[in-house]
Amino acid sequence: MTETAATENNQSAAGRKLNVGIFSFTGDEGCVIVFTEILNYKIAEWKGLINFKSARVLQSKNEIEDIDVAFVEGAISTYKEEEKLKEIRAKSRKVVAIGTCAIDGAPSNHRNFFDKEKWDEIEPVIKQFGHRPKVQPIGDFIKVDATVPGCPIIEQKFVEVMEGYLKEFGIKN
Repeated sequence: MTETAATENNQSAAGRKLNVGIFSFTGDEGCVIVFTEILNYKIAEWKGLINFKSARVLQSKNEIEDIDVAFVEGAISTYKEEEKLKEIRAKSRKVVAIGTCAIDGAPSNHRNFFDKEKWDEIEPVIKQFGHRPKVQPIGDFIKVDATVPGCPIIEQKFVEVMEGYLKEFGIKN
């Protein structure tokens, strides 16, 4: 296939790109690292199809506006994170929880299981820095449309979800 033909195959019929956001909350950002690894072999295919509106790992200028699909990693541990998550949900057509932290809160939620003595010790710090009493998965705060399991994410499942949204939004046949 010629480069021109490949480029034409990667353009959506409407010439529109899928607006994507990649967001991280409390966790080790392992899912975002795997996402960048996925780009090593998918970037040529996705180049004309995806517009990264927000991806701190890829660019310094990020915005939360007109997002088709928001991929969210990490659990929610602060009130500030909760507010940002709700803003992302309000400005995104679809939200995908990526990784175990976002899906069920673990392993970022270890402090949820501290005994009373340990809790009493950390409680002043928790309050001082605006942390929530519990670390929770994103689905406790917003509607989640899909999930990509794993710690870190399962690469093939992420690719399947992304490809599914490229088709659902009419970007790719």
